[in-house]
Amino acid sequence: MPRTFPCPRCGEPSVWEGNEFRPFCSERCKLIDLGAWANDEYRLPTQDAPQHDKGSQNEDDYED
Repeated sequence: MPRTFPCPRCGEPSVWEGNEFRPFCSERCKLIDLGAWANDEYRLPTQDAPQHDKGSQNEDDYED
């Protein structure tokens, strides 16, 4: 009996061996996931670095 694992898109059981859509269970799940990736739905949250205002340099900002 082939080992199954859940489809990363829908959660239905899927097999690895002989599955042309792996790790997905079907072409439908594969295309839905590709569309989500193309629409930037898998972006990781980031925190932008603080921006240094060039117009307000203090005397401490200069090196001797």
